[in-house]
Amino acid sequence: MANVLVADDDADIRDLVTFKLTQSGHAVVSVEDGPSALAAAREDGVNIALLDIRMPGMSGLDVCRELRSAPETSSLPIILLTARSQEGDVETGFAAGADDYIVKPFSPRELASRVSALLARAGR
Repeated sequence: MANVLVADDDADIRDLVTFKLTQSGHAVVSVEDGPSALAAAREDGVNIALLDIRMPGMSGLDVCRELRSAPETSSLPIILLTARSQEGDVETGFAAGADDYIVKPFSPRELASRVSALLARAGR
């Protein structure tokens, strides 16, 4: 399947997402902060990134912008995960370059489906 980057400072969320995606046949690279997410996306050959918006060191929005600005990661599918569900927050996420936006709490099954759908659209 795919190599998925999961970046979230909440260990319980990371573990839940990692478990569900591993169960779905994906390999998962799991990190807890923005700088580690940026490094993993650049170095670990990931096929898709799931980024929490609020992380220490660098927000998921900033990581998303950085990935979009670099030629080698500009087409990497990105899903933002957040507890922020206001319309303005969603717009900010898409403006930063996200392909999808999932609000916490979320269904692990729905998350896995969205990952699969985005990978299929991206041809990965």
